[in-house]
Amino acid sequence: MKFIVLSDLHLSAPGVPVNGLDTGERLAAAVACINRDHANADFVLIAGDLADRAEPAAYHALRDLLEPLTMPVHLTLGNHDHRDNFLSVWGMALDHPQGRISQAIDHDGYRILLLDSSEPGLVGGRLCEGRWQWLEDRLGEAGDRPVIVVLHHHAAPLSLPVDDIVLEDGTRFAETLNRHPDVRLVLSGHVHLPSAGTWRGLPVVTMAGSHYSVSPHVPGVPGDQRQLEGPAQMAVVLADADGVMVHFHDYLDRHLILAPGLFAHG
Repeated sequence: MKFIVLSDLHLSAPGVPVNGLDTGERLAAAVACINRDHANADFVLIAGDLADRAEPAAYHALRDLLEPLTMPVHLTLGNHDHRDNFLSVWGMALDHPQGRISQAIDHDGYRILLLDSSEPGLVGGRLCEGRWQWLEDRLGEAGDRPVIVVLHHHAAPLSLPVDDIVLEDGTRFAETLNRHPDVRLVLSGHVHLPSAGTWRGLPVVTMAGSHYSVSPHVPGVPGDQRQLEGPAQMAVVLADADGVMVHFHDYLDRHLILAPGLFAHG
């Protein structure tokens, strides 16, 4: 099995820059790259922050920009998204009564859970009781099949400033996943940089995504964290009976430092 994960698109209305970057142009480059280099992918997942300010025009632009993809695409939401505005464009059928914008995908012996970790009014992540139950039910249905979980918010602390907006109740999240015998990957966006490690027995990975990236401002690094023009990044996930491998494909490979004034709006 091979699938692609995109995250943090931060789309706006066409032609409106976001932090000085044309995010629509960046997504178009991702789609062209996928069709050219990864045409054998089984599907594409998009792990939230589809829009930057969540206006309906951005969700219309998203539909238009994804239309050239030659394989199925599945989406969930991030903290920049607005569920009602998204559904008004993409259709109410995507709103599960418990899981909200979550999906379970069964493919090549795996169960992939695309989990909606967004909560209106929060920058960090939160699962309502309905989504906790949805997660437990979908894991239970998987039986002994290996599971991959993709969501917007990171649950494992990274020792970075973004830990202030981590998924709430990470202990419960880890305990829930660890009740399944074979969780092989937990992949998230949100943090705008790649990382990999283990946490509470789970293999955890983050990715940079399609918008700006940030420097790894771990404890001991002087100065402030920097926002960078690139890379714009997708995750290429390869999975077979023996395990899972994640490759980071930088489809726009630039690293110019963005001026602080571009982030004045917060």
